[in-house]
Amino acid sequence: MSEAVRATLDGIAAEAGIAAPRVVEGARFGFRHRARLMVRGRAGSPKLGIFREGSHDVVDIPRCRVHHPLVNEVAAALRAAIRATGVRPYVERTHAGALRAVQIVVERASRSAQVVLVANATSFDAFEPHAERLAERLGASLGSLWWNGQPARTNTILGPHWRRWSGPEAVRESIGGVDVFFPPDAFGQSHLDLADALVRRVRDEVPDGARVAELYCGAGPIGLGLLGRVARLAFVESAPGAVRGLGLGLAARPAPERERAVVVAREAALALDALDGADVVIADPPRKGLDAAVSAALAAHPPERLVYVSCDVDSFRRDAAILASTGALRLATLEAWSLFPNTSHVETLSIWRARRAAASALDPAEGGMT
Repeated sequence: MSEAVRATLDGIAAEAGIAAPRVVEGARFGFRHRARLMVRGRAGSPKLGIFREGSHDVVDIPRCRVHHPLVNEVAAALRAAIRATGVRPYVERTHAGALRAVQIVVERASRSAQVVLVANATSFDAFEPHAERLAERLGASLGSLWWNGQPARTNTILGPHWRRWSGPEAVRESIGGVDVFFPPDAFGQSHLDLADALVRRVRDEVPDGARVAELYCGAGPIGLGLLGRVARLAFVESAPGAVRGLGLGLAARPAPERERAVVVAREAALALDALDGADVVIADPPRKGLDAAVSAALAAHPPERLVYVSCDVDSFRRDAAILASTGALRLATLEAWSLFPNTSHVETLSIWRARRAAASALDPAEGGMT
C-alpha cells in the first residue's frame, strides 16, 4: 500500500473519529491464481505478458514470481503451441493476427487450469489444431479449454463469442467453507487465500437471523456461506457470467438454504427494492464504486448495518462522503486488505452502523440484544 493511499484512508478514519485502519496482508509471491496475458510478437517468437505502464507495448513475462506456478506452466505451453502451429499473434496497430490474449484461472483443489484463448475472429474452426496441441502439452494440468471471439477493435479483452472445447463449465472453489463456481466470464479474486479470509471477516458482521441484501454479489462468494443462518438473502447481480455461477452455487446448497435466497438479476441501481426490509446490506462493487442511486438510497434510508468492500480508494472516498452526508450512517470500522501485493492498491473493508435513537437489536455494543 502506497503512502498516498494510507494517508487517504487515515484521513477518512480520522474524520469519522475512529482508529486508523489496520492492514491485512498475505503472501506476496506465487499467489496470483488468475491472469490475463496479452499475446503479441511473431509466431516464431511470441510474447505473452502485460502492457507496459502508460502504453500498449506488451512486456514479455517468461516466468512471473507473483503468478501461481501453474499460470507460468500454461503460458510456457501456449508459447510452444504458437511456435508449433504458426498461429499469428495479434497486431494492435493493424488489427491483424489471430490470437489476442489468454485468460488463465487456477482451480486449487484439482490443481488444474481453466484456459481461455481470446481470438481476433468470430469462428473457432481455425484454432482447432492450436487447441489440440495446447491440450497435449498441458495434459492433466488442463481443467477446461475455451475459445473466445473478440473481433472488435477495443480494449475490452473478452468478446461475445464463446466455445467450450473441453472440461467443466466453471472453476469450483471452496471459499469460506462453501463451493463457489466461476464460469470463464465471471469475475473472481486472484489472491484466493486472502480473499477467503476477507469473506469470512465480512460474514462475521452478519448476525444470525438477519435479513440481508447483497449488492454486486458476483458469483456469490460472500452470500452463499450465509444462507445457513440468515432469514433471507437477496443476491443482486447483473453480469451474465456471474449470475450463471451463482446459479451453480445455489444448486449445490441444501434445499432449505435455497429457499432463503432470492436472485435479482438486475443492475444494483435498478434493484433498490431489494433493500426494503434488509437489516444488513453487503456491497462489493467494481472499481467505479457504488452507483449514485445506491449510495443515495443507503444514506437516506440506511439499514442497521452496511458492510462495504471497495477495490478503489478514490471511489470509496467519494462514496464514504455520500454515505455520511445525511448523518444517518456512521463509519464504525475501516480496514485495508492487501489483495494486490507489490502494488499501491488495496481492498477497503468498511463497516457502517445506522444512528438510531433506540438501541439496535443488531448492535450489542449499543445496548441491544442479539
